[in-house]
Amino acid sequence: MPTSVRPLTWSPTTDVSDQQHELRPDWEMPLPERLPPTNPRRHEILERHADALAKNLPTYIDPVSGFSVFTAKFLATRDDCCASGCRHCPYI
Repeated sequence: MPTSVRPLTWSPTTDVSDQQHELRPDWEMPLPERLPPTNPRRHEILERHADALAKNLPTYIDPVSGFSVFTAKFLATRDDCCASGCRHCPYI
């Protein structure tokens, strides 16, 4: 059975201040369960996230897996948690 999939739309000028769903107070930081403070690559990961945000990119490359990771801002523009376990989910 096909499922409904939201298209990945992105605009670097998207305003996340008027979202329908409430963002966490610290939504720009990943939850410790998703990126533990003890992770040896945490600093590098956070730098890559900050660099992507500064360049208005929706993703950055994870230094360990090589996978693309959505930024918190991109996920905030989606207006809801997709329950996929995103590292930077701003809703949970």
